[in-house]
Amino acid sequence: MSYAIFTTGGRQFRAEPGVTIKVPLLDAKPGDEVSFDHVLVASDGKEVQSGKPHIKGAKVTAEVVRHGKDKKIRIFRFARRTGYRRHAGHRQDFTEIKIADVKVG
Repeated sequence: MSYAIFTTGGRQFRAEPGVTIKVPLLDAKPGDEVSFDHVLVASDGKEVQSGKPHIKGAKVTAEVVRHGKDKKIRIFRFARRTGYRRHAGHRQDFTEIKIADVKVG
């Protein structure tokens, strides 16, 4: 079973063919094919390669499934004895992708 660990949006993700994952928002439409070439670790099922910092020639290709927003995170700031209260919420945008292929360099 081949897999790869790649970076996008400042975070790292593990990719296996056929798996659907959520990554930070990408500038692509649903149905588009995207590729990630910042692969840190890759395995073809027999041996594992690690990059310094990236593996040359390794690539992860995926299809964009949809865009959306995560669950709301509540932010509350409070200072005691002063009546200071601030409440806010945040929903992070994401892109859901389905991994099509993992190519090891």
